[in-house]
Amino acid sequence: MTTFLDVLKEKIIVFDGGIGTHLQGQDLTADDFGGEAYNGCNEFLVSSRPAAVEKIHADYLGAGCDVIETNSFGSTSIVLAEYDLAARAYDLNLAAARIAREASSSFSTSAHPRFVAGSMGPTTKLPSLQHISFSEMAEAYTVQAEGLMDGGADLLVVETCQDILQAKAALYGIMSCFESKRRRIPLIVSITVESTGTMLLGTEVSAALTALEPFDIDAIGLNCATGPKEMSDHIRVLSGASPKPIFVMPNAGIPENVGGHAHYKLPPDEFVRFLSHFVKDLGVGIVGGCCGTTKEHIRPLVEAVGGLSPMVRSPEFIPGAASLYQSVPFHIEPAPVLIGERANANGSRQFRELLLKEDWEGIVAMGKGAVREGAHMVDVCTAYVGRSEIDDMRAVVSRFNTQVPLPIVVDSTEPEVVEEALQLIGGRPIVNSINLEDGEERLLRVVRLCRQYGAAVVALTIDENGMAKSAADKLKVARRIHELAVDRGGMRSHDLIFDTLTFTLGSGDEEFRRAGMETIDAIRLIKKEFPRVFTSLGISNISFGLSPQARHVLNSVFLHHAIEAGLDMAIVHASRILPLFKIDEKGREICRQLIFDERRYEDVSA
Repeated sequence: MTTFLDVLKEKIIVFDGGIGTHLQGQDLTADDFGGEAYNGCNEFLVSSRPAAVEKIHADYLGAGCDVIETNSFGSTSIVLAEYDLAARAYDLNLAAARIAREASSSFSTSAHPRFVAGSMGPTTKLPSLQHISFSEMAEAYTVQAEGLMDGGADLLVVETCQDILQAKAALYGIMSCFESKRRRIPLIVSITVESTGTMLLGTEVSAALTALEPFDIDAIGLNCATGPKEMSDHIRVLSGASPKPIFVMPNAGIPENVGGHAHYKLPPDEFVRFLSHFVKDLGVGIVGGCCGTTKEHIRPLVEAVGGLSPMVRSPEFIPGAASLYQSVPFHIEPAPVLIGERANANGSRQFRELLLKEDWEGIVAMGKGAVREGAHMVDVCTAYVGRSEIDDMRAVVSRFNTQVPLPIVVDSTEPEVVEEALQLIGGRPIVNSINLEDGEERLLRVVRLCRQYGAAVVALTIDENGMAKSAADKLKVARRIHELAVDRGGMRSHDLIFDTLTFTLGSGDEEFRRAGMETIDAIRLIKKEFPRVFTSLGISNISFGLSPQARHVLNSVFLHHAIEAGLDMAIVHASRILPLFKIDEKGREICRQLIFDERRYEDVSA
């Protein structure tokens, strides 16, 4: 049997047009909706007036499209609750899929198979603004997915996403459905970019791609809000960067208010001209129409691109992290990516005091201060004796998610704390960290959480014997973690950030006199064996026990040599790293000799 993904490899796929637009053209009355209580609930028409829905599907299939969407855009229990229909969520999705399945089957042939896409809208809640919990939203999408799959949907489309955290909750819920049914169908995620150039909460397209790319989805794209002209720059971004096929369903132009109703003016020929450009020049593989589009838009679209083969793209995807607003690569030139270290209850007295006072505004100010100091990301650690780490992490991360524009590094070794944070972060975070100190299963538990929520992870070179000291042992531990995380945990190499760790050179302990050079050598070895992974270091560890001024100098010189070995990221107080030209030559040389264990002894008796 020919599947949707089979066809996607061979030809451009054309979806249908606007469902709401079609229904408005049918001049339905309150009676069609089942009475005043349900008037305006388009999704209830699958029960109260299925013939109206059948007509939509027949018209678009008659226009030649490959895929029709179910009339289920607002059929989560969250939206249906506004009509006291929450308890019927499964049944309405089931009915919507069955109606579409019957229509699709009646038009489908071996030469032109037709498919049913289960439409899953954004609901009316924004989890990033704490309108709803992640778990509650995910559960609603699980129920919706179950109904659509049981009704015969060939694929699912999470569309018109306005909040990346909402999209992530939807994906979590859908994956739960797939797991319970022990089968998977293709999955598309489509965001909505406003005329302002970002998603509703300010997310840039590149940040959305960074956040969504780690998930097991089959295409990513844009729909709704604007017409194709306004989408052009965003499609160009996806064309150049997305490793996944691209989906585009614009409105028939930007809506205008005419007589209290939305009016869409973009004619079919202009609509088709733009989408043909997307297909032929930017490599878009799936097109269709959203609000304001009709069968008059879809028919010429099918004629223009329906028989074309997909253009071969060569995207340059750059792995990275993302805040709710912007993305940050894991490697920049000049290196390194700077991870602000001050939002740490164990490393910053100021942060700890603010945490004890529960001065959340002061803590947010510290997060914003990391931006001014030059940090690219911000590390958050709330583990402190006598306090609830999970409650404090929730309080800090929920605020940082919307108020601090930097990607978040979740600094905790407790799986429960990690998961709580991951359910609050709209962008793509990094989890700091995993190691083998407590064995493989604990490591894999955190790895699986990162896989579920699309996070990257820092891996420390620690095993059951403690922190590896030599470069060879650090590589050995890294090799073992890589195998576990990738082969058993489902991560990709570029989701892993290895921290080769270091002991302080300020203790005077002979055992650790080579600590700096072993750490640097380990970076070089790991990057050679695993060229797609990234590396990070907590730079200040090298100088514990020294005076503040000496620490600044040693940290700066150590960072320089670590970068030369291939270091990508550094957890630092960014404003306290000195450029080498600001350190006198003698100071640089003393630090270099200390790091590489080239101590010389002066004859003080002369």
